[in-house]
Amino acid sequence: MRQTVIDRRQATLHKHENLMKRREFLHAAGAFAASMKTARALAAGDDAVRITLPSPGSAGSAWQPLIDRFHLNTDPALRLNWVTADPGKMQVQLSAGSLDVGVFGAVGLATLANRGSDIVLFGPALNNHGRWIVRGDSGLRAPKDLVGKTIATTAETSETYQQARIAASLIGVDLKKDVKVIHGSPTANLALFERGDVDGIITLEPTATRLVGRGAREIARVADIWKQATGQHDDPFLVGLAASRAWFDANKATAAQLALLFQRVNGSIEQDPQRLRLIHRELGLKADETRAIELLPERLGPAYATRWDASVFATIDKQIQVAVQLGLLDRAPARKIYAQA
Repeated sequence: MRQTVIDRRQATLHKHENLMKRREFLHAAGAFAASMKTARALAAGDDAVRITLPSPGSAGSAWQPLIDRFHLNTDPALRLNWVTADPGKMQVQLSAGSLDVGVFGAVGLATLANRGSDIVLFGPALNNHGRWIVRGDSGLRAPKDLVGKTIATTAETSETYQQARIAASLIGVDLKKDVKVIHGSPTANLALFERGDVDGIITLEPTATRLVGRGAREIARVADIWKQATGQHDDPFLVGLAASRAWFDANKATAAQLALLFQRVNGSIEQDPQRLRLIHRELGLKADETRAIELLPERLGPAYATRWDASVFATIDKQIQVAVQLGLLDRAPARKIYAQA
């Protein structure tokens, strides 16, 4: 009996030793693989900035083709590696280092900051280009006409909806209480709108232009509502370039060059918005959508932000302030969520 117990103990010890050896082997193998990956990256000069690749059909999908077509990256040292990123997981990707630079809006980033995230905005990306759209035969003429009606828009946590709600609140319309809002994917929202299941839709460009090109009618821009209520003259901030503060602090020269590049590409659209027609396919428009393509320069051009200064920072602070008042945020973050590279 005693020998049996000893045998069992020895078997357990051997099993434990084998397990420890296996763990040590896997750890060593992992370390070796990581070191080889680093060596290969160094040998290849792999110091490209891993930057988010906006989804096809979004306003941000103009950046890569315009930079490439017009050779707007004039700094040989600044190399971009466009990475397909999931907006819902961008915080994790930035924190894990699988992505160096993404895009964030004020309310979404402030929410994360209050939970301990340390991501910082450091450059321009997009102005607010949200639109209130109704069908062409609708009798609705203004956002206030949608009180008691049903609309479709993006997820409740999305910057599109949150900033639309902030702007609407400034003119006395509470999207949470006064309007029935259905939250869904852009594709699902379009289906609801085109079937007539909702009275209106709040959506971003170029989807809004595509709808207008098909005969729908725009009754308001989120940016115009904001400007009317605040007295500001410029379209408000929607999203900016963002990185973990650790990456930003360690790569300030690169961050500054990247911010300048986005000012350059967005400025090229401001100077010649007709360029957007040249990349209509990248923006999600088919060749036969001639009316929408014709409207792109006028409607989508203002979406591209060229400023990153005190006026933009004041707008971000105001958006956070109103979000706190509406209960979208528990409190304003303890530190500023933006910086100058």
